[in-house]
Amino acid sequence: MKKTEQSRRNFLQAVGVGAACLAGTNSSLAQVGSAGKKKSQAKFELGLASYTLREFKLEETLAMTRRVGLKYICFKSMHLELDSTPAQIRETVQKVKDAGLVLYGGGVIYMRNEKQVNDAFDYAKAAGMKIIVGVPQPELLPLVNKKVRQYDIKVGIHNHGPTDKVYPTPASAYEKIKDLDKRIGLCNDIGHTMRAGIDPAVSARKYADRLLDVHMKDVSEATAKGHGVEIGRGVIDIPRFLKTLIKIEYDGIVSFEYEKDAKDPMAGLAESVGYVKGALAAIG
Repeated sequence: MKKTEQSRRNFLQAVGVGAACLAGTNSSLAQVGSAGKKKSQAKFELGLASYTLREFKLEETLAMTRRVGLKYICFKSMHLELDSTPAQIRETVQKVKDAGLVLYGGGVIYMRNEKQVNDAFDYAKAAGMKIIVGVPQPELLPLVNKKVRQYDIKVGIHNHGPTDKVYPTPASAYEKIKDLDKRIGLCNDIGHTMRAGIDPAVSARKYADRLLDVHMKDVSEATAKGHGVEIGRGVIDIPRFLKTLIKIEYDGIVSFEYEKDAKDPMAGLAESVGYVKGALAAIG
């Protein structure tokens, strides 16, 4: 057994969530939901980026989110289409509430022209979202700045890693928005940040004043070839990253975006949630 895997298993056993993470039964998933009950210093909440469950319908997505013990959810468009009517939005929002969840944001939403910017804000307002996780083209940032002030809805610019020509890293986005309204900030996708060769903990600390959202994941290597893996199995130092969020007093949502195993994600998602909750319990 590799040293890193042995260390990972020892860590899981130490915080008492190893069995919950690594098993796929209903009882183990329930344990994941209750893991990490020890009081934590964290001001942030855990949620789900619904792209994780992109192969599943809305009702299944809501049930699966509850099953792994998460309360907050950020919808990708397959779970609430961007061109939904007001009635469709109200119906979907009610389903989220009935499931005991909180729809806090939408994204990733691409904004390539003025209409898409206007539509994104109207969509978010109608759904009661607090944040748009988005990728506005740089030339549209003045309009985004205007809409943020008009609607009081935050925009977290999402970085997409070394192959992205617009916002490959949090730093590349920060440089473009540092003089704009502070409600325009960053959604730090720590997997893509790591794939760009940047330590997510360092990035989060450096741009703490504009960190509005986090996509929580792990990757196989710190290069463009890195791909998604269960949290704790990759190269990101997750406990260090969580400690950094606590230190900078981040008070937003940390949303799991588990992109592996799209058609059968529950075991890997549950393991990832369990690992993070266990790490927070150990830190706390």
